[in-house]
Amino acid sequence: MKKLISFLFFILLTKISFTSEVSSNEIKRIIIGNKDAKISIIAYESLTCSHCASFHIDVLPDLKKEYIDTGIVKIEFRHFPLDVAAFNASKIAQCKNDGNSGILNSLYLNQSKWIKGNTIEEVNENLKNFLLSEGIKVDFDKCTTDKKIEDFVLNDRIEGVKKFQINATPTIIINDKKFEKSLNYKNLKKTLEKLI
Repeated sequence: MKKLISFLFFILLTKISFTSEVSSNEIKRIIIGNKDAKISIIAYESLTCSHCASFHIDVLPDLKKEYIDTGIVKIEFRHFPLDVAAFNASKIAQCKNDGNSGILNSLYLNQSKWIKGNTIEEVNENLKNFLLSEGIKVDFDKCTTDKKIEDFVLNDRIEGVKKFQINATPTIIINDKKFEKSLNYKNLKKTLEKLI
């Protein structure tokens, strides 16, 4: 709860404009799979959410192998940061502007390595050190202060609340309908099979 209050306070302090200044052409969405796939999944996630990391570790590899790599499903990752650390990590994931999921997946798969710290400064330092150790070259300060990326990330969160009533992460949307079952591969597979 403290993290959420801090995050909301941070948004108010920065007086971020929530207009749609950023078009999807300027900043690319992180998507894997065939853009013309029959089934479209949107995953609303927070990079500091342990359940989101579990989705990337326990569910996504099977989903990718069976449905994404075969062209049946595409998955689009949307940002729903629950705190300032997740907000900064989302901006880093989005910063290369190539639509690739590499940095995002690395952040989830190694969440315990960078999420440590009692202050946002400590978490940021751990995040910087993690990126360096992985050979991920980004200008941390430039990425985390870029207004367009900031708006892009926050607009994902706002749209998630308005359009799908998102209030927790991860939340999965399949063909514009919220996935309401427990998020494991077995349940996800059952739902996808009905749509094929």
